Amino acid sequence: MSILKKLGLGQKKPENLPNIGSGKRREKEQKNEKKNKYYRALILTAFLGTVIFVLPRSTFQPVDSYTIGEPWRSDDLTAPFTFSIKKTSEELEQERETIREQTEPVFHIDTDAEQNMESDLNSIFREMQPVLDSYAQWQRAVENNSSSAESDSIRYMQEKEFSEVLMSDSAWNLLAENHAEVVFNDLPEDRSHVSRVRSELTRIIDEFVDDGIIDRDKSTIEQEDITIRNLDDLTQRTVSKQNVRDMDEASSAARRQLDRTFSSELAETAMQILSLVLQPNLYFSEADTEANYTQNLSNLSLTKGAVDQGQIIVRRGDIVTRDTANILNSLAEARSLTATTLERSMRYLGETIIISIAIIMFFIYIYLYRKPIFERPLMFFLVFLVLTIVILPSAFIYPFESVNSLIIPIAISPIILTIIFDSRVGLMATVSLAIITGVIHDYNFEYMVATIAACSLGVFSVRDIKKRSQFFFITPGIVFMTYVMVSAGFSLARFTGWEIFIENLFFIGVNSVFILFTYPLILLFEKLFKITTDFTLLELADTNLPLMKDLMNKAPGSFHHSLQVANLAESAASNIGANALLCRVGAMYHDIGKMVKPSYFIENQNKSNDHDKLKPRMSALVIKAHVSEGVKIAREHNLPEVLIDFIRTHHGTSLIRYFHSKAMESTENVMDDDFRYDGPIPFTKEQGILMLADGVEASCRSMKDTTYNKLEAQINRIVDGNINDEQLSNCPLTFKQIQIIKESFLSILKGVYHSRIEYPDEDEAQDTGASDKKVPGKTPSKPADSSQ
Repeated sequence: MSILKKLGLGQKKPENLPNIGSGKRREKEQKNEKKNKYYRALILTAFLGTVIFVLPRSTFQPVDSYTIGEPWRSDDLTAPFTFSIKKTSEELEQERETIREQTEPVFHIDTDAEQNMESDLNSIFREMQPVLDSYAQWQRAVENNSSSAESDSIRYMQEKEFSEVLMSDSAWNLLAENHAEVVFNDLPEDRSHVSRVRSELTRIIDEFVDDGIIDRDKSTIEQEDITIRNLDDLTQRTVSKQNVRDMDEASSAARRQLDRTFSSELAETAMQILSLVLQPNLYFSEADTEANYTQNLSNLSLTKGAVDQGQIIVRRGDIVTRDTANILNSLAEARSLTATTLERSMRYLGETIIISIAIIMFFIYIYLYRKPIFERPLMFFLVFLVLTIVILPSAFIYPFESVNSLIIPIAISPIILTIIFDSRVGLMATVSLAIITGVIHDYNFEYMVATIAACSLGVFSVRDIKKRSQFFFITPGIVFMTYVMVSAGFSLARFTGWEIFIENLFFIGVNSVFILFTYPLILLFEKLFKITTDFTLLELADTNLPLMKDLMNKAPGSFHHSLQVANLAESAASNIGANALLCRVGAMYHDIGKMVKPSYFIENQNKSNDHDKLKPRMSALVIKAHVSEGVKIAREHNLPEVLIDFIRTHHGTSLIRYFHSKAMESTENVMDDDFRYDGPIPFTKEQGILMLADGVEASCRSMKDTTYNKLEAQINRIVDGNINDEQLSNCPLTFKQIQIIKESFLSILKGVYHSRIEYPDEDEAQDTGASDKKVPGKTPSKPADSSQ
């Protein structure tokens, strides 16, 4: 209830006057309210339908909830029917790995490989022959002292240079000298190095091809045997890996044989030639190998034994081990396969009821305690959209057994709602989300407790943000530590050891890192829904921003006044539980319109007063214009609408008393409306605080010889004057809050305008001989702002 309504000072419409346009306005409001009801119903239905749609349907819970490492608290459980025991995921993965290790790699024979190598070998020796012949011809010319020796030498060098056979100079010299010797001495062919090397390399190629040369390094093949397939005659055989060679082994074996047959120099030459033609004749087939693995995998059994009907699975008080849990899971899956449509529907209906209750509970809270959200469909939609962004991923990861449910950063939604709205909305969202995601993840009690604890402390950490580092470091750290403590507590209570706890740490760490995505999400929501959060206000509170710099340079007195008002408003808002940061930033920008004509406001004047040249009515127009100019400047600089409302309402419809009195002295025909601001009057607590702080700061600054009693009387006069002038009739401030605001103003102002020691002039000090003595005195205050 507003102050004026409590005091009974609000204007009442005469009952005998027609209320023009009120019928149409009321009809329009009724239509809008009806339309908003449809929107809210649609949003709530869509959210509920989405959550119910993503509920997992793949499992069936035939037994009571249990936890590994804790005693079975229900009655003895017997098998209702005979069912197979499923192998665990670890056992299945191990068996799959064993099958992969035992699946022999498949190699295809290249039947043309031997022919290709021999053909390449023949080509090499044909390429070598012109070089060898030119060398022999050169040596013959040298021996006969022929004049062509020099040209023959050049020809030999050219032949060797342009030859495609890449060998070292020493290898060429060895073969060329031997060839020349055989030619000069007419020796038999078997004395030729070329012939001997060619024959030996052909033999080695035949031998190696028969054994097989694979195109893979043997160290990469884990199996002992390989399968060799001949696609030409459609045959296959299995051979030991040791009976074939890879390329490195083939080169090493060839070198050993050549060393036994030739001298070291000739063996080196033969190896250079062999390296040019040697190639595999067995090529690995990944497709055929994978097909064999898939075929072997199809024979893998997914079960390991069975439990007979009537057999006791677990007794009351027994510790639930991993093996017992696996049997219970096997029973759940078997029951799921045999469950009737009615049973599945009943389970699904039960989960739907639980989730619906959680959502309705949150909806009722919004309806009863957060009317501004409830009455604005866009904000109502934003709330449920924020809840959806964590529910959908939570349902998405459920089927993946290897992914822990703790990896989903549920705290993102409550933190966003706290920053955009308040901590109580965030806390209520925490409870609802814990219930919904707890149902999704098989009624996991530990998960629900961890979610409520981490989200709640995360909400508390952002309810009063002072700087960005608080969010980027403190909030993720708090969420991480809370999850760790809850997980450690459950691990100790269950005596499960540290294995599960350490495994959870990784997912908790990822969860905490994901919290950092809250910041870009908030920026996105600010743009899409035209809202202003504390993050934006923190940025705008920087006095080094261009707009604040302009105010300081163009209207330094107004800038100083705005900072003083900001201090008063922030302190008062904090004391009554209003938004202190919003109050401070709104106060900093409330007088930016004075930049247009700064000299018309007394705090920016030095000696002359520009109003002396104007009539009172014109002066009032100039003073009033700083509000509309401020709104214009704010829109040009894209300031949030919530700050623009501070500019529009900081004077409300109050009277410009100084010029009104001056006009009253000069003429009889004075209309009060000509000397009133255009409004509107404040309609939030923060706007009302700013109005009071603005008037109090300006009036107290003009006081002389300030004392505690004078300050208190002045504050009471300004505040009561605004109340009596009906400036707070739309403002939801209470009597108690008004009194707290007054006390807050007085506490700050008595420190600003306390008595000071007055220092005498130098000449006076010399005359009195008391230049080093302090004389008590008071510093005169500045005159009042002419806008009051």
